[in-house]
Amino acid sequence: MLSYRHSFYAGNHADVLKHTVLSLIITALKEKPFFYLDTHAGAGRYQLSGEHAERTGEYLEGIARIWQQPDAPELLQPYFDAIRALNRNGTLRYYPGSPLIARHLLREDDRLQMT
Repeated sequence: MLSYRHSFYAGNHADVLKHTVLSLIITALKEKPFFYLDTHAGAGRYQLSGEHAERTGEYLEGIARIWQQPDAPELLQPYFDAIRALNRNGTLRYYPGSPLIARHLLREDDRLQMT
């Protein structure tokens, strides 16, 4: 039995949905600076070639299936850009958690706090 450690599930289909929605919300907030508070921040960056992620392989049916699709909707590009920022050589090795995705999308006057 696996204990719940997000590193086993990082990048799975639920993360893709959650982080897509997060990216859409942040990119839609254009009028005024905002404060992003993450009360359940995890590790921030997950190694997909690590023991935990490889054990479950859930990212293979999540982010690995879609992150470099040439016909992906334009609305997904900010989310994909946050992932590409961690994987500059084009190989999917790392997956960002919510705080890193938010940090990537924040503007100069926006603020982020993790507890």
